[in-house]
Amino acid sequence: MRLLLINPNTSQATTAAMVGIARESQPAVEIDGLSAPFGVPLITGPTDLEIGRQAVNALIAGRPPFGYQGIIIAAFGDPALSDLRQSVAVPVTGIAEAGMAEAARHGRFAVVTTTPDLVAAIADRAEAYGHGDIFLGTVLTEGDVHQVMGDRQGLADALREACERAVRDLGAQALVIGGGPLAVAARAIADSLTVPIIEPVPAAVRLSMRRAERSGPTG
Repeated sequence: MRLLLINPNTSQATTAAMVGIARESQPAVEIDGLSAPFGVPLITGPTDLEIGRQAVNALIAGRPPFGYQGIIIAAFGDPALSDLRQSVAVPVTGIAEAGMAEAARHGRFAVVTTTPDLVAAIADRAEAYGHGDIFLGTVLTEGDVHQVMGDRQGLADALREACERAVRDLGAQALVIGGGPLAVAARAIADSLTVPIIEPVPAAVRLSMRRAERSGPTG
C-alpha cells in the first residue's frame, strides 16, 4: 500500500517529521510526503487555512496521485479535504477528521493546540464530522504561538500542561493534539497523561488504510 501525505504549509522540515512519524506508525506501508508549493510555513489562522486549501488543490492539479491508494491532508483544519474528494479517485483523509474520530470512541474529548485563531475552525470541523455533542472545546498552550513552536522541549511541556488543564477543567476523556506540526511533541507526551492522547498523523494513516482496503486497488 502507498499513501501520499500532503503538508498544506511550506515547511519541508515539518513534512519530513510527519512522514517519519507516519512511517513509524505503519512500517509496512509506503508513505511519501509533499509540501505546499506556496503559502506559509505555519498555519495559524483562517486566512492561512484558505491559502493552504488553494495550495493543496494546485499541488494535486499539477501532480495527480497516480499509484497511491490514499491521500492524507496533514493540517488540522483539513484544508481542501472536500475539494480533493471531488477531484481524485482515491480516498482522502484529514488528520483532524481521523483524530476526532478516534477520540470520540473514548467519549467526550477536547483538542489541545497552540493556535488561538483556529479555535473556531476546529469547532466547525468537530460539528461537521458529527461530534458536536461530545466535543468539549479547544484548550490552548500559553504564550505566543511562534515562540512556543520554536522551542521543541518547551512545546512538549506547554502541550502537556494544556492537556492536564483539559482533563482537570473540562473533564475530557480523550485528547486530540491539534496540528500536523505538533506531531513530534505529541509523540513525546503521549504516555504521560491519564487519558488517551490521540496523535492525528498516525490516526490518519490508520483511517486511510481502512478506506484504501475498502475501496480496492487503484492507480
